[in-house]
Amino acid sequence: AGIAASMEIFGVSKYISVPAGAFFVWWLVVKGNYKSVEKAFLAACVFYKLLMIAFCFAFISACSQENKQEAVFDSFQEKLLAQDYEGLYQLLSAEARDYITEEDFVTKYTNIYSAIEASDMKMEKGEIDAENGIIPFSLTMDTIAGEISFTDFQLELVEEDGEYKMNWDESLIFPSMEKGDKVRITAKKSARGSILDRDGNTLAEDGTINTVGIHPAVFDESNREEKITELASTLDISESVITDKLDANSNPDHFVAIVNILPSDPKLESLQARDAEGILINDKDARVYVNSPAFGRLLGYVGAITAEELEKNEGKGYLDTSLIGKTGLEQVYEETLRGTDGVEIYVERDGAKVETIMEKAPENGEDIKLTIDSELQEKIYTEMNGEKGSASAVHPKTGEVLALVSSPSYDANRYTTYVTKTEQQKREESEFADEENRFSKLYSPGSTFKLITAVAGLEQGTIEPNEKVTIDGKSWQKDSSWGNYSITRVNSQASVDLKTAIKYSDNIYFAMSALDMGSNALLDGAKNFGIGEELSIGYPFNTSQMSNDGSIENEIQLADSGYGQGEVMVTTLNMALAYSALSNDGNIMTPSLIATNNQEATVWKESAIPSDYLSMLQDDFSAVVNEDGGTATDAAISGVRLAGKTGTAEIKASQDDEDGSENGWFVATDLDSSKISIAMVIEDVKDKGGSHAVTPIVKNVLSSYLN
Repeated sequence: AGIAASMEIFGVSKYISVPAGAFFVWWLVVKGNYKSVEKAFLAACVFYKLLMIAFCFAFISACSQENKQEAVFDSFQEKLLAQDYEGLYQLLSAEARDYITEEDFVTKYTNIYSAIEASDMKMEKGEIDAENGIIPFSLTMDTIAGEISFTDFQLELVEEDGEYKMNWDESLIFPSMEKGDKVRITAKKSARGSILDRDGNTLAEDGTINTVGIHPAVFDESNREEKITELASTLDISESVITDKLDANSNPDHFVAIVNILPSDPKLESLQARDAEGILINDKDARVYVNSPAFGRLLGYVGAITAEELEKNEGKGYLDTSLIGKTGLEQVYEETLRGTDGVEIYVERDGAKVETIMEKAPENGEDIKLTIDSELQEKIYTEMNGEKGSASAVHPKTGEVLALVSSPSYDANRYTTYVTKTEQQKREESEFADEENRFSKLYSPGSTFKLITAVAGLEQGTIEPNEKVTIDGKSWQKDSSWGNYSITRVNSQASVDLKTAIKYSDNIYFAMSALDMGSNALLDGAKNFGIGEELSIGYPFNTSQMSNDGSIENEIQLADSGYGQGEVMVTTLNMALAYSALSNDGNIMTPSLIATNNQEATVWKESAIPSDYLSMLQDDFSAVVNEDGGTATDAAISGVRLAGKTGTAEIKASQDDEDGSENGWFVATDLDSSKISIAMVIEDVKDKGGSHAVTPIVKNVLSSYLN
């Protein structure tokens, strides 16, 4: 057996070695040489043991070699996944260190992996070829283009001074890479969703604008200064804008962009076909808006993403070249409107693409459709004629928001084109009034709030509509505890009922009514109209209030609140919705700004005006417009039954303040067709007729809309 085993170690087949060993022993036995048998057997066993010891030493040595190689791989894996490129460089062989410096090595890995946004890397080791020092492995990672997976990496190891080191080249970044190759990332632009009005008209979309620029080599050949003067005058910009850009350019054959401009801008006409003079007009992709300031505050605009915004939106697919919504609907619906740019990661060699590593197709953004009526929006803005103020209109039967106007506003195209000198001067003169969004702003509602007080008093039974209340003079206070404070009115009727108080806007009557019902009843009555609740229409509004802290503890504050002063603050949308109840069986519908498929109107505030009082209040608030002596008779439209209310809200530091300002209000709703309820406030109307600065504007708007 020992002989046979020994022979097998040298590669002799067991089919030969076993019979051969047995024959040898048999022959010795036949000869009677038992000593020789014993010696042969012992010699064979010793020889077998020696061979086995040698084999074990060789096996242990091979295992030690493999363990060392595996340890190097483990270290390589640990440092690569941790993106410790300095530590990774320490594993390189002397040959690899001659091939690339540590600085270049770290820079290469850092630039490539950060550019592709490598993260969540995972590695899996294959079967080690210890004899050749080869360790195959696979690598997966998340990138800006999605998950990348490679199965054909090979880590080559060499022994140096008893230790194993890595033979490194670019194929350990990506298997197809060679020395000198570059990794490129190309964005594949997506389309941003459009913003449409209720009729499908485009208010904002991706489109094309023009860039007016200069070819310096041609432009400077003759009449340079004259052309600069002419160009500046045509574009309505300072000459320094042109000269500064030209002076900053060092390449005479480089196109120097001066301004972006809408293709429809008449200023372009005199600049066409002037290439021979060095004046060029190029096309440029850009966000294009409806060419009207009526929509600027509502739509907002997009702009280049900032470093702060890029950091805030990390992981959402934005690049440093991306555009992002800055204000208005563009900002509010950024996630809906924005497309996700596609991206291609590829290896470039000698200026040519050699392999696409990963590619992700672009995904276009979604359109949003508004309930806004563009013609109504434009009409309101035009009629407001640049006065500071706000207007909101709703459809009483559906709750659809038909208009949201902030005046003055801006043409959103100025953020993709430029601001002329003339426009900038107007902005400075108005102290940049266009930067405030007034349709989401809170205002004191003044006497327009009397609808809410009237309903609350009727429900509590503290207002008897036909009961005559005696009021002497134009000034009143409850008692001497009020000190010097008193409430004033513009009318002087000695005997006042509810209709008279509404028609003539009697502050004293409604102050008394508020005191009679108490603060809790007035607060509850306001809640029935949504005052104090968030307006969830898909656009951020300031939340209306009855007081700064939600309670009314002071008698004077309660009395003032009854006619819309005190600390009562609302938006024009709040008041348009409140008066819409007069045109919708006493109900207020859920307001909506975004139109959706199969959209169903739902009730937000059921019986805000109880049916028992609806007809009476329709008549009372109609008298404001349609009966002699009403405060809004200048808003009457022939053949149209309007119900409404004027209001003048005083903005004073104290009751004795004679320098305070006034805001004028008018809220109206059409009772017959129930097509529109509109509220408008104009700021600082003290010397412009108070609320009568507003009523003619609303009349013109309603005449146009209803007819």
